[in-house]
Amino acid sequence: MVYPFEARGKRFIIGPRLWLMGVLNITPDSFYDGGRFFDQEKAMARAMELASQGIDILDIGGESSRPGAEPISVEEELRRVLPVIKAVRPRLTCLLSIDTYKAAVARAALEEGVDIVNDITALRGDPEMTRVVAESQAGLILMHMKGTPRTMQLNPFYQDVISEISSFFQERIAAAGAKGIKADQIILDPGIGFGKRLEDNLRLINELDSFLFLGRPLLVGLSRKSFIGQILNLPPEERLEGTIASAIISLIRGASILRVHDAQAVGRAVRVAEAILASSPSLSRPGASPDFRCEQ
Repeated sequence: MVYPFEARGKRFIIGPRLWLMGVLNITPDSFYDGGRFFDQEKAMARAMELASQGIDILDIGGESSRPGAEPISVEEELRRVLPVIKAVRPRLTCLLSIDTYKAAVARAALEEGVDIVNDITALRGDPEMTRVVAESQAGLILMHMKGTPRTMQLNPFYQDVISEISSFFQERIAAAGAKGIKADQIILDPGIGFGKRLEDNLRLINELDSFLFLGRPLLVGLSRKSFIGQILNLPPEERLEGTIASAIISLIRGASILRVHDAQAVGRAVRVAEAILASSPSLSRPGASPDFRCEQ
């Protein structure tokens, strides 16, 4: 699938080549890489490394959203992310996203050249966020989450996870549109691991194409997540192979963007899978788009 995408007045085409969003967590407590890049110099080096591995978007976050995580103040979140954003923006050509649900953090990041707001609350966490995105014309990632990071894994339940998330996306797209956010600014994320049981996560990945009728690119964040650990009985450090397997299924089922820690390994696997799929007219992903890469 091929989708128009607008961010900060610029127009892009997402697809049919799958995009990679590289994760840069400037946190002490993220579930996999917490503390590794908390130092500004280490965060900068990691940003450059991810860029060299072919990402299309660099996603910068200063607050952990792992299950059970406690929120932090706006001031602390800004202290963590702004110096890194200021340092990397002049050096990278790829899109930058800010992983936050706080309008004040998003506004400050956008003023420093960020292109996309990645809001895990889908505009429900801060009443000012909708205005910030509409006025800046930023790209917007709307993610589904049941509850909050602190509560989301406390016995989540769905009658039908696909239909419930489909309805949620429709309502959120309409709510954003009513406040001046265009559909072409929006990317959708079903929220793997955010208030989901193992069976919910597996079904979401296997039935991603159920959301294609919405006409917006699908972002899937499954990198080293706990559902892989549940299947393999392995810690986050040993979930790369499970991440790659999940990435390939997501590609086949219609994902347009993967949010990953291991950009090089996942990217290589995805490119081989795309070449195989493209060799058969019955399997290839339709359409064509210009190539887009993060460059230093």
